[in-house]
Amino acid sequence: MRTVGLIVEYNPFHNGHLYHVQQSVKQTGAAATVAVMSGNFLQRGEPALLDKWARAEMALAGGCDLVIELPIAYATQPAEWFAYGAVSLLEATGVVDTLCFGSESGDLDGLAQIAELLADEPSRFRELLRPLLLEGRSYPAAYAEAAMAYMSEQGIARDRLPDLSSPNNTLGLHYLMALQRIGSAIRPYTVLREKAGYHQADITDRRIASATAIRKLLANGDALDAIAPYVPASTLRILQREWDAGRAPVSWQSFAQHLLHTLAVSQPERLADLHGMTEGLQHRLLGALPRLANTDFETLLAAIKTRRYTRTKLQRVLLSVLLGHAADELTPARLGAGVSYIRVLGFSSAGQALLAQMRRQARLPVLMSAARPPAELPYLALDVQASAVYALAQRRPDGQAMYRDYLLPPIRA
Repeated sequence: MRTVGLIVEYNPFHNGHLYHVQQSVKQTGAAATVAVMSGNFLQRGEPALLDKWARAEMALAGGCDLVIELPIAYATQPAEWFAYGAVSLLEATGVVDTLCFGSESGDLDGLAQIAELLADEPSRFRELLRPLLLEGRSYPAAYAEAAMAYMSEQGIARDRLPDLSSPNNTLGLHYLMALQRIGSAIRPYTVLREKAGYHQADITDRRIASATAIRKLLANGDALDAIAPYVPASTLRILQREWDAGRAPVSWQSFAQHLLHTLAVSQPERLADLHGMTEGLQHRLLGALPRLANTDFETLLAAIKTRRYTRTKLQRVLLSVLLGHAADELTPARLGAGVSYIRVLGFSSAGQALLAQMRRQARLPVLMSAARPPAELPYLALDVQASAVYALAQRRPDGQAMYRDYLLPPIRA
């Protein structure tokens, strides 16, 4: 049975995501879909609007058959490690034979050409990258520029290659490099992203809007009905239920008081040991506190942002502060060792058949909950801790909500 893998966040699941699921099945001829989905915190270092169980339910209602969690150790990392963790997880299932991702270019051949030359990160590429970083460029911008310069040196004209300043093209490139690095036989496909860009905050189509634009509508105080044209009915129903239950919406502002408390009682030496806390950034963080006009998260972010430190970089650092992620827990060597478990968040009847197959073929233990794992799994502990912290930011938290990882079985469609 052909099975397509999708790498997703669904924050929230919208009509563009539905199109991607449908086109992925159509392009690959797949009979089933496996979605690797980020948990309660996302790749750009921000909390999800709704928790991972609600978003897994949206995914199942939108046509996914099996939803597995990308551990937070990988889910909140830059593109290289995010892609490596997600692709490794799809490979480890033993049942996924295709991968379909969205891209701004729709140019799989162009991305594959770049991936083939950069997968082993040649020394010349690193030589081109280093001075751009020293100039103060952000890493994503420097990486894209160095990649294009390296390809030009290989005799490949820039106008024949996809634009790596586009976020989905960049993620797609890293998916392809991850497939090469782990020697995977999974066959890649791409779906052209249309009508709404990844971070497009304005709505320009009657039915398709980015997740960013949808969250902007909700943040402005619009009623849920305002997003109805842009999301499936199932998404709207789940959103309404989570709103009514006090479990959503969640944003960085929901954590602002706890984050500022943690910073206020932390010494620079302790902050320096956290993941992503580079170049003395801990001093900039602590130095900003007395100058804050209020305790709004955006005010804190504005006080520490520079040209060198992008919003995404700073959000990831602040997430390390919030969750206490130590640098030695998330080293390249440890991340490079790969995921050590497959955590199931939800499944359909077709997904249940996949699970039966995975129990015979998966290369890693398949976990239906975080309770009583078959071995010590440090990154699983980080997932549980992240869920507990996330629950405390909900409007009506309780002890059981903090430890749903132990208590809640996978969602069944």
